[in-house]
Amino acid sequence: MEERLKELMQELGNAINESLSDSDRIAGAIGDIKRAGYDVFLVLEATIGFNKREEGEEGDDSRRPSKLRLLPSPAVAR
Repeated sequence: MEERLKELMQELGNAINESLSDSDRIAGAIGDIKRAGYDVFLVLEATIGFNKREEGEEGDDSRRPSKLRLLPSPAVAR
């Protein structure tokens, strides 16, 4: 894998983690669960695909922000 792509992927992971850590809404929801007497374990999984475009190939939308959709995983019974 290209070193530059690895760097970009790491930056994306850092941005996602930072966004989740800074979210007042997520912190509030976790706080509500804890106050209800439960421990919270938050595990998120994202699958992100990359396709390298050839030079001159149509579809250069690098200036348009991408949307990332995280889908909840089914709850795991303990």
